[in-house]
Amino acid sequence: MPLTDHFPPTMPPGLSERLTTRLPLESDVEPLCDLVTADLHRHTPDASAQRPGLRSRLVGLKSWSRRQVVVVPVRADGRPTTDRPPIGWISLEDRAAGRTNVQWVIAAGAPQREELAGALLDWAQEVGGSFARHRGLPSTQLSADAAEADRDRGRILAANGYSMVRTWLHMRRPVHPGEVTGLPAPREGVRVRRVHRHPSGLPVAQDVRTVHRMLEDSFQDHFNSYRESFAEFVQRLIENPEKADWDHWWIAEIERDGRRLPAGGLVAAAVPARADRGEGTYLEYLGVHRSARGHGIAKALLHAAIADAAERGRTHIDLEVDADSPTRADGMYTSMGWETFARTQSWHASAEAHPSRLLEPPER
Repeated sequence: MPLTDHFPPTMPPGLSERLTTRLPLESDVEPLCDLVTADLHRHTPDASAQRPGLRSRLVGLKSWSRRQVVVVPVRADGRPTTDRPPIGWISLEDRAAGRTNVQWVIAAGAPQREELAGALLDWAQEVGGSFARHRGLPSTQLSADAAEADRDRGRILAANGYSMVRTWLHMRRPVHPGEVTGLPAPREGVRVRRVHRHPSGLPVAQDVRTVHRMLEDSFQDHFNSYRESFAEFVQRLIENPEKADWDHWWIAEIERDGRRLPAGGLVAAAVPARADRGEGTYLEYLGVHRSARGHGIAKALLHAAIADAAERGRTHIDLEVDADSPTRADGMYTSMGWETFARTQSWHASAEAHPSRLLEPPER
């Protein structure tokens, strides 16, 4: 018998006899990958869902920080089917104290599609309130993403109480072979190095903590920054379906009073080659400690990543940046050769904490 959520979404009138929800199964990975890819193709023809990451979110280590259901047809006996592909999915990630990420998709041909979306987003309010209660907070921010070109998703989010709050630029820069050695050196008193590693290949703990501290402190005054504990940071590393690219982690140091002190950190990862372009590098996080701004730290870290990509024979480096960053990071990236190729939006709503449903008196 398939597992179901203890307090599942309520199907809209007219669908409760046809559709229901259950927890994701291993057999759902392939059809959901196809469903997400088809949804992406509505606005980005060359986009595709990445199976390893999706599998981890559905049934792997990343599923542990999520509460999620898939929408499937109802069997004759009233139970959810397991042999039919899901037509919808919603996942709520307990991302950090006060922040819950919402990911959802519904097949284009699903019956009463907008009403079904509303039912799933109503459930997101319920789950978000549960997360807030467990965190001991009065509420949590529900955060959903949408491509700027996806007017349909934006309209549904707006109809269900979400507001568009930010635009993010997805930028790409070509990498040239001569950049292995032809880039400017860091300013005097600044150096960039990779994290130190043990013979086992794992990083030295102090360096992992240093990168975490640099990222947390650097983003503290940025939009939508929620404090992530070191334990949560490490958990996300463990959840990664692929081995972490520790040789893509850099620390910038600045000389002060005869000592080298950490001033910034950069975390990157390899991007597999595709039919239309070669292998690339993706810059996941770049942070400069607020006390070290104005010393060329960000450019020194970027030059290290560019030189590394050139040495590996890669063709491009991608990143995502807040279009309204208080540090005007997008202007720096543009000046260094990055160009915007796509835009996404952040949509937010609020979910209030509620008492445990387990403590509610049973219905008579």
